[in-house]
Amino acid sequence: MAGWHLPATGPVRVRPTALVAIALLLVAGIPAISAGQTSPPRTEWGAPDLRGLWNHGTATPLERPERHAGRERLTADEVAAVNADARSSAGDLARRAVWWERGLSDGRTAMIVDPVDGRIPSTEATDARSRREPHVDGPEGRNLWERCLTSGVPRLGGVYLQNIHLLQTPDHVVMLHEMIHEVRVIPLDGRPHLPAAVPQWLGSSRGRWEGDTLVVETRHFTAGQLYRGVSQESVRLTERFSLIDTDTIGYAVTFEDPDLWTRPWTAVLSLPRTPGPMFEYACHEGNVGMRNTLEIARGEEAARVRSR
Repeated sequence: MAGWHLPATGPVRVRPTALVAIALLLVAGIPAISAGQTSPPRTEWGAPDLRGLWNHGTATPLERPERHAGRERLTADEVAAVNADARSSAGDLARRAVWWERGLSDGRTAMIVDPVDGRIPSTEATDARSRREPHVDGPEGRNLWERCLTSGVPRLGGVYLQNIHLLQTPDHVVMLHEMIHEVRVIPLDGRPHLPAAVPQWLGSSRGRWEGDTLVVETRHFTAGQLYRGVSQESVRLTERFSLIDTDTIGYAVTFEDPDLWTRPWTAVLSLPRTPGPMFEYACHEGNVGMRNTLEIARGEEAARVRSR
């Protein structure tokens, strides 16, 4: 399986057949084990062994672009073009390319598999909130990731710091995210969720095993935690992790909130194993992104005043 290891830097290789297995099996709640593999590797206490470093990078978009409406997959030539662009674009970025990990396309036109149109089933109010102009009055109005507070969950794609270090004990699963250096501690012992009166930035997560699939349910997010421009306060997430083979975790996540979306929706992603390294996160060392955003906004305001 060495050919499917992630490089320490550069594009992420994703196997299309693994994603087909995830879409067909994980969404249906069936453990996804590759043909010929009767049982996944196990820990000393008998649970499927998910320990190690994994990567969630991909060039596959979350939603299906309008130009691909009705198409689930790209042609071989289109995949080659997308992946060539992913490889070359890192060298054009302002930051040093060594820090960027460009995921590659698996051939699908969207990560979303339910609804079948590959689009988020937003309500009209949610669409309106998502289209609002960003807050540029001051730092307190900027998003939490830009302010180096939290990157939230779930993690779907990205361009850098995409590694997850997954650790297990008999009664807990721990996920250390490279981005923002955030940690999710997920009990498996059946304890109830924290009450809604005690919201968390990453939500209250509780896990369980359904066969060989780890199922994690998360709720009670802090109101200020946003996903695609809308508050996750009442969102319920159901994540499923299942070994496709020794070097690939099949990941599926279902979002539910009737105030935001007209129905639950599900996205799937392959998490290849990576040799690392896992870098320390230091957001504010030389970080001028938010300052530049606010300076530009003040400059635009001054220009409008001068033009009156």
